[in-house]
Amino acid sequence: MTIDRVLIVDDEILMRRFLEETLERLGITVDSAKNGFDAIDLLEDTEYDMVFTDINMPQMNGIEVLKRVKGQYPAAEVIVMTAYGTIETAVEAMKVGAFDYILKPFSIDQIELILKKVQERKRLINENTYLKKELNDKYRFNDVIGTSGCFQQILDTVETVAASRATVLIQGESGTGKEMIAHAVHKASDRANGPFIRLNCAAMPENLMESELFGHEKGAFTGAHNKRLGRFELANGGTILLDEISEIPPSLQAKLLRVIQEREFERVGGEKSIKVDVRIIATTNRNLIQAVRAGEFREDLYYRLNVVPIVLPPLRERPDDIEELAQYFVDKYCKENGVPSFNLKQAVLDKLKSYSWPGNVRELENVIERSVVMRRDTIIMPDEIGTGETLATTYSHDKQQAGVQVGTTVREMEKMLIFETLKSNCWNKTRTADVLQISIRTLRNKLNEYRQNQEIPDEYMVLVAS
Repeated sequence: MTIDRVLIVDDEILMRRFLEETLERLGITVDSAKNGFDAIDLLEDTEYDMVFTDINMPQMNGIEVLKRVKGQYPAAEVIVMTAYGTIETAVEAMKVGAFDYILKPFSIDQIELILKKVQERKRLINENTYLKKELNDKYRFNDVIGTSGCFQQILDTVETVAASRATVLIQGESGTGKEMIAHAVHKASDRANGPFIRLNCAAMPENLMESELFGHEKGAFTGAHNKRLGRFELANGGTILLDEISEIPPSLQAKLLRVIQEREFERVGGEKSIKVDVRIIATTNRNLIQAVRAGEFREDLYYRLNVVPIVLPPLRERPDDIEELAQYFVDKYCKENGVPSFNLKQAVLDKLKSYSWPGNVRELENVIERSVVMRRDTIIMPDEIGTGETLATTYSHDKQQAGVQVGTTVREMEKMLIFETLKSNCWNKTRTADVLQISIRTLRNKLNEYRQNQEIPDEYMVLVAS
């Protein structure tokens, strides 16, 4: 959390110059006032992150300056400067709202220590403010749920990538748990104690997104009455999740690319470059390769985001996890509703596993919550399960799509068999080669041939290309 601008109020010129030089060497913009009245004039036009004010000054003392600062800019931290004979007055200033006091004469090290304390306080205040706004945006799981081989492979990737600072692109249908996996990457990393800041790009109006991402200075646009920190600045030292990254407008894609490359940006209306140390995770339910081809998404940004791809399979492709997930949700919502938990009957589990779950894990959670709330006794029976539509008993639609059609060439059938086997094995080429009883080299040669001939179907492009 940066300190950009500081006001010094002191009638001693040597003290003002000492503080000016010390703070400017640290890259901070400094304004000075020789008395309280000049300070008030500056405060009318400028917003300060910190104010250093002497206690004993003619005409208007430091206590009056402190009161004016806190009344006008309550977020600004005030440091009072005092001599040994006026410590009691300094303590009184703390009660009025001063952040700290410092005894004259003081050293550069003391100033730097105070700056660090103020930075940490501002970081915590801004992070807590953000988290309060996010209280209703709960994670779907307290823990990652899934024991199928496909899902365990994803968790292995999470564990591996968490130790790095590489950018991660999480792809998958809506409701598959992309945000949950992003949070798992953060919690498994050395940034776990840092902030985890999220921005839903699809839900943010285009004219507000730049300010949300990078913040703005006071007066940057109509209604910008105060300086505001953006999500990148709030995420400094932690992780930022750019949810549904495909929806970020083209006008901001170049700026986002610069942040990924340089780890710096400027606030809206500002000129000073702000450096940040942020891990970037992006999610999307769209095929970004298609968006690149359509000119809707920058190709260079796609490759910067897709350093480590994680592809979440839909729930219909991991039926082995349905029982564990369903029981987890039963326990969760029984606890929330203050009723005893219970084990699901096998007939119910069989019915749950037979459904294709177009809404994925989110839909399963909603079904279980509704069933817990509406049940008549301690057991959910199959006829009590509802999804808004009748639960399917087979994957008939999927089977029709995968069926053999007369007129299809052997080469086309071979190609689709390879892609479907890759998909069922979570895009693990070694395991796919074993299932197909071909060598890994043959499989790679086939994929290279399809890629060179531009024969990879769009729905597989993002996976094979990665």
